[in-house]
Amino acid sequence: MNNDIEKVLYTQDQVDHRLDEMATTLTNKYQDEFPILVSVMTGAMVFTTDIMRRLNFKLNVDYVDVSSYEDGSESTGKVKLVQDLTHDITGRPVIIMEDIIDTGHTLKYLADLLANRGAKSIEICSFLDKPDRREADVEADYVGFKVPNEFIVGYGLDYNGLYRNLPFVGVLKRAVYEN
Repeated sequence: MNNDIEKVLYTQDQVDHRLDEMATTLTNKYQDEFPILVSVMTGAMVFTTDIMRRLNFKLNVDYVDVSSYEDGSESTGKVKLVQDLTHDITGRPVIIMEDIIDTGHTLKYLADLLANRGAKSIEICSFLDKPDRREADVEADYVGFKVPNEFIVGYGLDYNGLYRNLPFVGVLKRAVYEN
């Protein structure tokens, strides 16, 4: 599996350090709140779990499963809600936990959906941001790392369901996904 990685962008130590910083910022902001963390599955599960354990405030966790990828490598731009929330978010602060902001279509759809359901506030916490691919008008409030316009895998991000378990963030070799 490691032979499929062209280069490592962020090591496990770099990821851990950045998560510590992000968790401190979130804890300072939400200390007296009772937010709901909404993890965008499946990619954000590793990020959500790791940052959640670092947070020092009361919270609920929920998840949604949305999809805009049909073939595994390119966004269609059309978002489909596969699994909805189980919590009522009316009047609650919501922190959307995302693995990567690419085109932005998924997060724009999700932020609008949750706003229409009466969330007190909505903030986006994304592990990675790929601004060169942005098509929708959406930005994260908290970003772990900015990444280049390459196919990124590891630490929850996948290609065809593979590579999520890599403990680092890497660039997938072009030959792997172009065949």
